[in-house]
This record gives sequence, C-alpha cells and structure tokens, in this order.
Amino acid sequence: MTNPKRYALVGTGGRAEFFYGALAKDFRDSSQLVAFCDINPLRMDYANELLRDKYGYSMVPTYTADHFDDMITKEKPDVVIVTTVDRTHHKYIIRAMELGCDVLTEKPMTVDEVKCQAILDAVKRTGKNLRVSFNYRYAPHNTKVRELLMNDAIGKVNSVHFEWLLNTRHGADYFRRWHRDKRNSGGLLVHKATHHFDLVNFWLHSYPKTVFAMGDLMFYGRENAENRGITKFYQRAHNSEFAKDDPFALRLEENEHLRRLYLEAESADGYQRDQSVFGDGISIEDTMGVMVRYQNNAIMTYSLNAYLPWEGYNVVFNGDKGRLEVKVVEQSYVNSAGDKASEGAVQGVYIWIYPQFGEPYKVAVDESAGGHGGGDPVLLNDLFGHPAPDPFARAATHIDGTMSILTGIAANKSIRTGLPVEVSQLVRL
Repeated sequence: MTNPKRYALVGTGGRAEFFYGALAKDFRDSSQLVAFCDINPLRMDYANELLRDKYGYSMVPTYTADHFDDMITKEKPDVVIVTTVDRTHHKYIIRAMELGCDVLTEKPMTVDEVKCQAILDAVKRTGKNLRVSFNYRYAPHNTKVRELLMNDAIGKVNSVHFEWLLNTRHGADYFRRWHRDKRNSGGLLVHKATHHFDLVNFWLHSYPKTVFAMGDLMFYGRENAENRGITKFYQRAHNSEFAKDDPFALRLEENEHLRRLYLEAESADGYQRDQSVFGDGISIEDTMGVMVRYQNNAIMTYSLNAYLPWEGYNVVFNGDKGRLEVKVVEQSYVNSAGDKASEGAVQGVYIWIYPQFGEPYKVAVDESAGGHGGGDPVLLNDLFGHPAPDPFARAATHIDGTMSILTGIAANKSIRTGLPVEVSQLVRL
C-alpha cells in the first residue's frame, strides 16, 4: 500500500471544513491531514475540536500565518489546500509551490491580473501542480449540458444568455462579511461569477476573448436603504436593538457553529461576520451585466443580481440546429450556518431541447445528493479519491482557473473604464 498523501490547510474559515471534513471522514485511507494554518488561533482550535468530536480524527498541529514556512518545513505536506480570504490566495499558492508542494485552491484562484500573473509565473518556475476546486462542473445537470453540446444536440453554439439569481438570504450574505470589500474578493464578478464563467468555458470548450460590462450597488448599502425610506441603521447585528426586526440581520449567537467559528473568535483578529448589509463601506456591486465574445466566436450576455426572490439560474444556448434551455432552482443558504450538503442543493432542474425542425423535448437528468447540485461528492472523489477516466474533462487546471477569473477581472476593468477589455492583454499565459 502506498503512503497516504499529506495535506496541510491554510484558512480555517467557513469553506475549510468542506475539505478537511472530507479528508477526515471519507478519504482517511488514502490521505492524511497534517496541519492547520490561520491568522486566528481560536478558529484553528475550533477546527481541531470538530476534527476530534465530529469526525473522530486526531487533532493536528496548528501554525499562525507568520509561521507558514515553518509548517511546510516541519510537517512536510505533499499538497497545501488554500481556503483563505481571496486576496491572499496568491501568497500561499506561490509560497507553497516554492517550498515544493502542489496546491489545491478554493475558487477564485485570485482577484486581479497582477496576482494572477504572479501565480502563473510561479507555476512555470517551480513546475508544481495547481488545481482549482470548481464543484459546479461536477453537478449532474451541468455535466449533462456539456454532454448535449459535445454531442451536437443544437449544432454550433452562436450565443448564450446566462442569468444567475442570488436571493435575499444567500445573496445578502456577501454584503455582511469580508466579501463586501472589493479589495478582498474582487467583487461578485470574480468571487461568485468565477463559477459561472468557468461553466461557460467548460460548456463551450472555449475561453473569453473580449469583455464589456456594467455594474453598480443598487440595493444594498446605506444610501440605497435611505432612498427607500429606512431610517434605523446599525453597524453589526450582535447586541443591536435595530437589528432585531431586520430580516437581513445575521444572528451569530443563535447558531452554534457560527458562534464558535466567528463570534467567539473575534478577539483574535477583530473580524465581524454579521455586519449590516445596509451599512457604509460596501465597495462591491449587487447588479451586474456582462457581454463576452469567446475565442470560438460565440457571444454571451450575462446577468447577476444579489437580492432576488429565488435562488438559481437560467441559461439558454442558441445553436445553428436549435436551442437548449436550462433552469435550475437551488436551495438558499448562509455560509457555514447549516449542513454542507445544503449549500447549493438543487430543488428543481428543467432542461429542454428545441430542435430547429422538430418537436421540443425534455432531457432527463439523474439526480445526485450533495451540495452544489450533487457536484460536491464527485469533486471530492476526484480530488482525494480514485476517480474513473472522465470523458467530460471536469478536473480544472490552473489555466481553467485563470480563464474563469479573467472574465470577471476584465469585467471589473470595463466597469471602471467604460471600455471593452481584451483578455489577452491582462496576463501572459
């Protein structure tokens, strides 16, 4: 039997348990978790408690972020998993590769073209492997779309219209936490839409060429609330009288996991997870429209709104032999406030083919349990288990990670300048 692959994880916030829980529960025969690293020692202590009490796994050594190099030297991981704040991904990706480790990073790979170029240069310089965890590719309905297009169901795709809806539970959550500062997340066009842009790259088997975008903060934020007649404001929900009647308020003390992960860890780093979505200091957009020309000449119109009545997406493909329509309704959630399997869980999938000369027909899709439309378990097996050969090539490389964020990075630049952006001018591949 080969020795288990050794993993260290940096960033023990809301997304981390998805990875370390899988290593501790389902892949402990082939994998070994050897260390945690974070700026917050209290959060690492809680992660270790979960390892011991929830997963029956041995607690692992912890290292504060200023001792990242020491962790690599002492614990000798084969792979570093990066689940930190987005703007710091590049630091840990690059340094881990320089110290001889492969890397698995949560999406987005990074938040701007400068950091992206630094990562690309490090991959070339070190020869190490970098993967990006795009779970949506693995959802059965998204894989089915790839299969239909690969099999010429509607011929050559000329245009795509993609509408993603975030509701007032999940969508609002980005405006309570560190994502609300565009310096941290790149805004929703990078942090969230990297999923969506990657799906289009995956479906079309192409990459973006030219991007034009508009976007603004039109619902969240204090000024927008004032314009709707709101007069009572608060900085954070905890211990606020005004927050008691606010349906947008997040009450950390009412959820044990959120309380332990954030409220009781505040003293170590000052991070407040429950900020008001109608406060000052929000620099990301909540209403966005993007046009993209792809290298294969297809055109996409894309819409993302973060305050809508239901959660999910509509996407249509117009081909020279017909039209493919997809509607997916997802279960709404607040990050880390419940079962991981409920994150993006599907409530309804509708796929229809409209042949150019023929009767429309509905496409059947096998349902699958698990978060992100059933994609999470398949992704985890692909990352940590023994995946079978994949005719759909769902495993995402660092180039896939790059091309997904470059659509959003180009869109951000277009919003700033009012001009279209050529993706090839952003980085050197």
